[in-house]
Amino acid sequence: MSLREYFSTAKGTGFLATANAQGNVNIAVYARPHFLGEDDHEAAFIMNDRLSHAYVDSNPHAAYLFMEASEDYVGKRLILTKVREETDAAKIRSLRRRNLPPECEGEDSAKRFLVYFRVDDVRPLIGAG
Repeated sequence: MSLREYFSTAKGTGFLATANAQGNVNIAVYARPHFLGEDDHEAAFIMNDRLSHAYVDSNPHAAYLFMEASEDYVGKRLILTKVREETDAAKIRSLRRRNLPPECEGEDSAKRFLVYFRVDDVRPLIGAG
């Protein structure tokens, strides 16, 4: 099963781990990645202008852990390297999976980035690495 297929159907919780150039670490809850190309070699995340985005600006390496909503330990770990980003608000809005009512949206005017990562390695949630 391709990563695109997996992440389009799997339900669970994802975490993006980043570190800056000085080695300071951050981890944040993140939505499932988007696979916009023809293959599974590039994943994209919508990022707010916060610590995770600042860290991948200074250090392009990151890891994404996805744990399925299951009683078993099932999921995937993606080892990532940032390759580019864009700020096209219309494109970012079209990719968002959540459709919250305006009163729950918070800062809709907040700057968002569509950050593309090369998928360097895929590992199971536990084992193999």
